[in-house]
Amino acid sequence: MFKLYLILSIVLFTTSSFSKGTNIIGLGLYDVRFDGSDQEQAADFRYEFRSDKTLFDIGPEEDNFFFLKPFFGFEFTSDSASYLLTGIYVEDNVGELFEGKSNDFYFTPSLGFGYYDDGSGKKLGYDIQFRTSLEVSYELKTKSRLAISFSHISNANIGDKNPGVETISILYHIPY
Repeated sequence: MFKLYLILSIVLFTTSSFSKGTNIIGLGLYDVRFDGSDQEQAADFRYEFRSDKTLFDIGPEEDNFFFLKPFFGFEFTSDSASYLLTGIYVEDNVGELFEGKSNDFYFTPSLGFGYYDDGSGKKLGYDIQFRTSLEVSYELKTKSRLAISFSHISNANIGDKNPGVETISILYHIPY
């Protein structure tokens, strides 16, 4: 299954890897629970490459909205869990979205899937996992950004068990 994932990633995103984009590094808290239940928290380290190349343009041509773009990256935790993933994201300026004029805040939802190895960390019930993320970032004068991200990883019930995990991260975007 891992080989299929790797081949699919290379075929779909090879041309995207040579386009303009953003490198993202992050540090977060893995397995955040808001209900006070037992948790297997760990530090979460993230790297992503987000391409500026549009894969699909959904919506009216004059709208400039819903440009689906590819990303790929990896996460690993302080308890040896690792996650190699790829997916799509949409990015929109919050000011344009709500007020019609640009500001320094961006909203970026994303959806991805990939290969997960639990190491000595939380058992998520299957090797293939899906990640949904919501992110809000602030653009600095240097065009880099600081962001906060909330992510959910789960196997969408394709495994025997599906405990899922939430992660809150602080991210730094480095465009080039």
